[in-house]
Amino acid sequence: MSKIKNIGVLTSGGDAPGMNAAIRAVVRASIYYDLQVTGILRGYEGLISGDFIEMDRKSVANIIQRGGTILKTARSDEFRTKEGRQKAYEQLKARNVDALIVIGGDGTFTGANLFTQEFDFPVVGLPGTIDNDLEGTDFTIGYDTAINTVINAVDKIRDTAESHDRLFIVEVMGRDSGLIALRSGIGVGAEAIMIPEANMGVDGLVTRLENGRKDKASKIIIVAEGDEVGGAFNVGEVLKEKFPAYDIRVSVLGHIQRGGKPSCMDRVLASRLGVAAVEGLLNGQSGEMVGLKNQEFVFTPFDHAIKHIDAKEISSVWLRLVEILSL
Repeated sequence: MSKIKNIGVLTSGGDAPGMNAAIRAVVRASIYYDLQVTGILRGYEGLISGDFIEMDRKSVANIIQRGGTILKTARSDEFRTKEGRQKAYEQLKARNVDALIVIGGDGTFTGANLFTQEFDFPVVGLPGTIDNDLEGTDFTIGYDTAINTVINAVDKIRDTAESHDRLFIVEVMGRDSGLIALRSGIGVGAEAIMIPEANMGVDGLVTRLENGRKDKASKIIIVAEGDEVGGAFNVGEVLKEKFPAYDIRVSVLGHIQRGGKPSCMDRVLASRLGVAAVEGLLNGQSGEMVGLKNQEFVFTPFDHAIKHIDAKEISSVWLRLVEILSL
């Protein structure tokens, strides 16, 4: 029989649409199993300072459709230190919290991995990041909403591009991963996609444009912010020199990709994973992220989940698809 009576829940790192749906699922699943739930504000920073709140059914009413996170989020330099993690542990014990559910990405899980190893404290993670770059799940919470936000924005940009015969370079989030750029680029019919994993380079882009149709009314190039060239503005400057006849414009979508109401897919994914996390803790799981692969729940050790998926093999297939469809 599980000794867990009180589960703490926090969100950490960059916010992602669907985090509130995950919090709601954790709280209601905990109540279903007759457990207490303690909300921790501002991620690991709030864990260290003891910024805790009791949560019940009403705490999570009418939040499933809201973006962001009601528990707030923050990055914590102090939690990177053993002394900071010791303070966090003492706060949990003082509040009689027996286990922890953390919602976030690789930074969140890196901290959780150290914490659970140092103090033998039960921790399960939920993959909450728009980048979709964690091992152990087909999709992360927030990714579907983010790529649909990109598609909606680029569809509007294309209206202007076609009206003025312009080439638009659109920068999307993805400092270390090009998965937002890949899927959204396919969805908007981009002429080219530039991502950190593929290393197309400016020369490859120039060749693509030189060999492409000259009679297209508009051209869209999607650039992940972490591409080797250095982002959309750098790409734009090079292309202006190579193609002085083109009317080239740059648009950086930025943090708009993090906001907005979560899609149905993200709400359902977050709800399923939130319940699975609570049940996982009760069944003795710890030091792991719960994900969904091929519609099956999978628990992946933190140190494996944070090894970013190798998108090179994926990107080669997707980029070939872009090349075929951009003719």
